[in-house]
Amino acid sequence: MEPQRRSSEDDDGGERGLLHCWRGYSYSVVPERLLLPRPVLQVALGAQHGVLLVEGGQVYTFGELSWKQSQAFQAAEPTLENALSGQRVVAVAAGSFHSGAVTEDGSVHMWGDNGAGQCGLSGLSCVPNPTPVALLDPGGAQTVPVLELACGEKHSLALTVQREVWAWGSGCQLGLNASVFPVWKPQKVEQLAGRYVLQVACGASHSLALVRCLGPEGVHRPPVDKCNQCNQLLYTMTDKEDHVIISDSHYCPMGVEAREDPPPTQTLKTSPSEPILPSYSSSASTPAAPVPDPTLDLVSGPQDSQKAGLTIGEHPPADSDAPAPSKAVASAAVKSSPYPDEQEVKEYLRKLSDASQAEAKMAAGGLHALKPSSLGRGSSALNSLVASCASAVGERVASTYEALSLKRMMNFYLPSRLEVLSGTADNTAERVRREESVQAKKSSSTGDIHEEEAEGLRRRLSLPGLLSQGRYAVHLLSSSYGPLLSPRLLRKMGRSKTRAFALTPMGGGIPEDQEVFPILQTEVWSWGHGEHGELGHGDNLARLQPLCIKSLNKKEVIRVAAGAHHSIALTAQSQVYSWGSNLSGQLGHMETPSTIPRLAKLSEGIRVWDASAGERHTLLLADGDCIQPIIYYSGQQVKEGQEGGGMEEGEEEKDERAGGYTQQPVLLPFCMNLGYVSSVVAGGRRCVALSDRNVMGFIASLHELASAERKFYCKLCDVKSQVIRPLLELESLSTVLGPMATELLQTLAGRFSMLSHLTGQHAASLTANLRRGRDVNSFLILENSSIFLDLYNDYCSAVGNFFVMGGFHALTKPSLDIFGKSPELLQRLSECSEENTATSDLLVTLFYLPTQHLHEYSRLLLKLATCFEVSSGDYQKLQDSCSKFEALTLQLKRKRKEAEYTFHFWKSFPGKMTDSLRKPHRRLIYESSNKSLTVQNAGRFSVNWFILFNDSLVHAQGVAPCKNLFSTHHIFALATLWVDPTPEDDSGLHGLKVVTPEETLTLLASSSAEKTKWLRAINQAVDQALSGAGQDAGSSGLKSEPPISRTASYTFYKDGRLKDATYEGRWLSGKPHGRGILKWPDGRIYTGSFKNGLEDGFGEFVCPNKMLNKDDLYHGYWKEGKMHGLGTYRYASGEVYDGSFQDGMRQGHGMLRSGKHNTSSPSVFIGHWLQDKKTGYGVFDDITKGEKYMGMWQDHQRQGMGVVVTQFGLYYEGAFKDNKMMGTGILLSEDDTTYEGEFSDDWTLTGKGVLTMPNGDYLEGSFSGEWGSGLKVTGSYFKPNLFDAEKDKNQAVKLGRLSVRAEEKWKAVFEECWSQLGCETPGQGEHLKAWENIAVALTSNRQQIQDSPETLSRSHSKTLESLEVIPQYEGPVTIERYHSIRLYLIKIYGPDC
Repeated sequence: MEPQRRSSEDDDGGERGLLHCWRGYSYSVVPERLLLPRPVLQVALGAQHGVLLVEGGQVYTFGELSWKQSQAFQAAEPTLENALSGQRVVAVAAGSFHSGAVTEDGSVHMWGDNGAGQCGLSGLSCVPNPTPVALLDPGGAQTVPVLELACGEKHSLALTVQREVWAWGSGCQLGLNASVFPVWKPQKVEQLAGRYVLQVACGASHSLALVRCLGPEGVHRPPVDKCNQCNQLLYTMTDKEDHVIISDSHYCPMGVEAREDPPPTQTLKTSPSEPILPSYSSSASTPAAPVPDPTLDLVSGPQDSQKAGLTIGEHPPADSDAPAPSKAVASAAVKSSPYPDEQEVKEYLRKLSDASQAEAKMAAGGLHALKPSSLGRGSSALNSLVASCASAVGERVASTYEALSLKRMMNFYLPSRLEVLSGTADNTAERVRREESVQAKKSSSTGDIHEEEAEGLRRRLSLPGLLSQGRYAVHLLSSSYGPLLSPRLLRKMGRSKTRAFALTPMGGGIPEDQEVFPILQTEVWSWGHGEHGELGHGDNLARLQPLCIKSLNKKEVIRVAAGAHHSIALTAQSQVYSWGSNLSGQLGHMETPSTIPRLAKLSEGIRVWDASAGERHTLLLADGDCIQPIIYYSGQQVKEGQEGGGMEEGEEEKDERAGGYTQQPVLLPFCMNLGYVSSVVAGGRRCVALSDRNVMGFIASLHELASAERKFYCKLCDVKSQVIRPLLELESLSTVLGPMATELLQTLAGRFSMLSHLTGQHAASLTANLRRGRDVNSFLILENSSIFLDLYNDYCSAVGNFFVMGGFHALTKPSLDIFGKSPELLQRLSECSEENTATSDLLVTLFYLPTQHLHEYSRLLLKLATCFEVSSGDYQKLQDSCSKFEALTLQLKRKRKEAEYTFHFWKSFPGKMTDSLRKPHRRLIYESSNKSLTVQNAGRFSVNWFILFNDSLVHAQGVAPCKNLFSTHHIFALATLWVDPTPEDDSGLHGLKVVTPEETLTLLASSSAEKTKWLRAINQAVDQALSGAGQDAGSSGLKSEPPISRTASYTFYKDGRLKDATYEGRWLSGKPHGRGILKWPDGRIYTGSFKNGLEDGFGEFVCPNKMLNKDDLYHGYWKEGKMHGLGTYRYASGEVYDGSFQDGMRQGHGMLRSGKHNTSSPSVFIGHWLQDKKTGYGVFDDITKGEKYMGMWQDHQRQGMGVVVTQFGLYYEGAFKDNKMMGTGILLSEDDTTYEGEFSDDWTLTGKGVLTMPNGDYLEGSFSGEWGSGLKVTGSYFKPNLFDAEKDKNQAVKLGRLSVRAEEKWKAVFEECWSQLGCETPGQGEHLKAWENIAVALTSNRQQIQDSPETLSRSHSKTLESLEVIPQYEGPVTIERYHSIRLYLIKIYGPDC
């Protein structure tokens, strides 16, 4: 290997993916550089060999390759794996003595030692070359693609594209329900099925998985009363003198969470203080293996794994005094309820209590005592248990608990929205020491052993309402915590936490569900051998199946690593948790016990962003004081001259006993010579670092951006845990702030948490980019810049709103109670160097501090952009993002100044009026307390004060002198305010004309400069209010004048037709103009067009009819606020008028339909109307009477000439008066009998007349009586055929003489037609104007139909399109032109025109 090794201090060679190797730690260690033809992308180290993945997908191996049959035992140089040629490898992994690779199509190749089946190939003890290994679906038809591999000593894990874990090899570290080893065929780890696994890692004999926490959609599940593995109760009760203790201390020795058999779509809701656990099971019916001798060694070969000391099916034997479980227990398992009656409950509780005491005695002896583990279980199961307990201790208690369910109680005390804010741990050293001291005392717990003390207190609850119910009380007690608290303390704690937690709505807004954003809400699961504590559950027991490490929940673990017998977890806050074997100091701390995750001891300000674990050492890659990363080492020290790893095992153990290892992580002095390290790898006894050269400053800029983001996220977490959370936990907070400020603080805390979470996601994404891609195209801040910009804008608005309402000033006293009179913590976090700064000012500076990070984004993006050609796309993308962040930086600075200006204004002008104007979103722009603006022609003693806000102009008025100077004030919304300068004349007045919907004011400025200032300020404020930036009031405002026509909403307040009505729509110079909606308080609604403030054009009007409890509905045209033109009015009574209107009344041609055919009085009138009355010619069809009248009308009555036809064959034409047949008329019956003469009423003959028989005979004389009821006749009877047949034979009655003449009919129809064509008088007009009017009518009707597309058919649409082209002609009309015009008119009016 000599030709390819050189000192890492040499500068020649490549630029990216440089590989540096060394062993151990000493001051004389100098890493060696391995030269390869291409940049190295990934390194994996085994016990004595290594695997390299280079650019292009090629794989090299080096070290002791004992499985290589045709090569030397010791590889002299990196050897290319030719078996993988032609395939592009994307990931590699190395176990102790075997290796694996994943190609871009997701297939797996394994090679190396296969004695335990770790290569997944049966029948071979070793595999010399990479060989494909298939992960087959249970059906065996399809191969499952793989994302990454992890290899241990005798097992291998694969993470598939579906984010499932598959395992093969030997040992309980597989996590499979296997009874025979080796497992040659890869099998799915069913315990993690349904969970979204992010990463897997393998130690020598244990496994780790990083899993995404279940979302809210996966937290509901039917109750679980018993563990499906060991069939023991999940909850137990112990009866005391005055209370019952409910314990959830069930521990399943198989390490399997409580789960049920139903389909995997159902999920389990855990207890509120515990994270969500999986709800899927593999084979619940699999019987437990027999329990072996607990004295057997836990470390055994794969063939002896069944002999390993894994307690599977039962607890160790209790003391002899402990009674055996009674028959009641067995019967309870069969019955629907585990506690059938009170007597059985008491008996069982007594025995259960005795058994618990016996187990406690046994555990104190330390002989493989089973330690309880907090497992996920359904809240409803606990509900039924507590309800059963309540029934045993008294009916009164039961009824009380019935009224307050346990689930509601838990939600009351522990709102789920707290999780985001409380998810980050306190970073201070004192907090860590307090955690660890608490954990040392909790030796009885293994599941929640590393929960924060505050979380522990919140889990010790008493049921509200039960504490005062006599001597009985039911206490919910988790086994993870100490003795019961007093009920008074519990009630006090519950109240304070309830108030504090209700103020932190931390949900929503964070794009974690998007695949491109890293996941921070994670869990760490472990399984396998645990004799060194490497599983992190607080004991040395092995786990057959994956079990969640509860103490790492809410720590935001983003990466895990496994050494031979220790484990590492790296958090998004750049903290390192370690647990397991610490014989060589590899954990980075010397705390005990090492069976639980503890923070590695690093100096303050050291932020770790990559970690790797070897056999007995750990490597940490961190940010230091400079941009270039630094490397920390913890573990075995190497003596001088033994850096090459030649130390024998005996000497190594001797050296360990002599203290030759690090007490805490130490800085490697040579790391600054390696360049910009992108990742570190530890394996066996080797250490490897991959680095890049800083070409044109690009790599340095990438590291600087990622380092700045990690530092910023740590700062946000410190503020959240050390400032926001203590403030929210104050019991008196809502009393001090008041309801409005409390709600604003709640919003502010939510926005801060969302900003912090997004920053953590971005930091994790940048870190991952450094480790693999180092490419700007994958930057979240470029592709999702709008998310960052919007969140920062919302956050700054929330800070400003709280500031304006005096929230920070009100927090002064609570802050003194928390931080003391010398708040050094606030000064340090706010980076304020000034002394004696007020607490409120420190809080303001602290909460505005995140907005300064935008400038850092802009600076670093611009720095990155300079590394590219100006013409490149990357440069343009970086430059654009830089401009966006810089613009937002300036905008947020203005917003802060406006908030400060507004706060001081409210502080300077206290009073009832200003208090009523004080709103969170309102910002002050100008005010005229210096008399810079007054009202023209104001009274001598009148006082006017104008205040311009970002959403309104306030005019306060008063009379001086007066105690309350300003007695009245009015608020003018800026959206409906227009301002124009008045022309300056010789008088020298500097005027402004302000127009509002109901008032017009002329204001006088004190000078020309003041006039210009107010004019520009009002116009800019109006423009910002219209653009939606009114609440921000921070836009640049480059536009000098807002649009005259705009869309806004306004409620009229002055007396008149529009009093209290609300208009929403288009405006023009202070008046509604265009489309809009006008709503009155009494329910009237107009929707349509407006012109100059009045309804004009097409619109719909709804008017409630209170008498009939229905609405009148008008659909048609308006003019100057009244119905005018064609329209349809549907009355609440059921009548429908369809025709012309004028001045709000029916006028012109129209049709009125009254009722329907099945109603009592249906009728139809078609004719002329005048001032809402039937006047002129019209046709009235009375369907009930069976009569139709066709004639003249006046004031709703038949008046003049007319014709009546009945269904009985009667016909009348003649004169009508006062709605009666009165005057001369002709009556014709069905048998051709005719009467012509005088009438006095309907069908009543009175006076002279002639009655002609069908045969020609007639009576002439005086008639009286009603037709058909008997007539009285005085006259002569004639038979003309007897005397002068030829003379009178043809004297038949001529009909139509007494009816309305044709030219008098339908005048309104023709007048409307001529009017629509633009003719002042019939037949007098211009042809061109007539056609233009037709085009206008077509366009308006088409627009109307487009507004209601559901009424437009396809054929109708085509017809309208064909009418767009109007036929043109000049000169005489020919036949062809006549036909074209006729066809055009037919399309318009139909074939009957």
